[in-house]
Amino acid sequence: MIQISSANEMRAFVADLRARGQTVALVPTMGALHPGKQALIRAAAAKADAAIVSLFVNPLQFGPNEALARYPRNPAEDLERCAACGAHAAFTPETAEVFPRGYNTFVTEESLSKSLCGPARPAHFRGVATLMVQFLNLMRPQSVYFGQKTAQRAAVVRKVAEDLRCGAEIVVEPTVREADGLAAGSANLALSASQRQEALALSRTLGRVKEMADSGVRSPDRLAAEATHLLGQHRRVRMIYVAIVDRLTLEPAREIVPGRDMMALAAWVDEVRLIDNQIL
Repeated sequence: MIQISSANEMRAFVADLRARGQTVALVPTMGALHPGKQALIRAAAAKADAAIVSLFVNPLQFGPNEALARYPRNPAEDLERCAACGAHAAFTPETAEVFPRGYNTFVTEESLSKSLCGPARPAHFRGVATLMVQFLNLMRPQSVYFGQKTAQRAAVVRKVAEDLRCGAEIVVEPTVREADGLAAGSANLALSASQRQEALALSRTLGRVKEMADSGVRSPDRLAAEATHLLGQHRRVRMIYVAIVDRLTLEPAREIVPGRDMMALAAWVDEVRLIDNQIL
């Protein structure tokens, strides 16, 4: 595996791959490579001739009250994990390489980014879309890999790629869960032992809702009410949203269609913000 920090070097690297007829898959990350991200790298490496992992903490994704400085960083460990998972290259640019002084161009998606996490994080998806357009233009991957846990992010990037004719397939891999059921994520590192126990309410709630849907319950309102009730039993869990939507379009479901719809939720566990979802 090679490490590349320059955009020009990355452009030349990808041009050489394409000249030799090789396919390119991109796994965009902010580092802190938890088991979910590692699974994405392995999946990309298995399908494409060359898997490129970006390790870049995107400042545009953080709001004014979100702790960019506290985002976990361990670059040496991340590079080792990239190599172990089969990545062919790691892209590790400095912030000034991606957003140089005077940078003033942004990309917004005006529909899918407005629901779910959008109201609480109004600048987040603009940051995601802006960075992803840069990466799509720079690396010209045939495929880009996301986890089901970040379904809204994948949906926004898919729409941006379609609208701007970027030519990349957005691949969504199943959520990786840790042994206790908690969805893998960098935010888990901030949980204390007692907070983690409270956080399990999210995956257990989704599991209960899936059981109800599997048993034939088709009313989104009934399922959402059950989820709200279950989360409300945990005093350290403060619900941000519970919604049942089409997993691709994010449109609210009127009646559950198995395999199409998902329950998505977000909650604070004390000061730690967590998201999760479950296809019904």
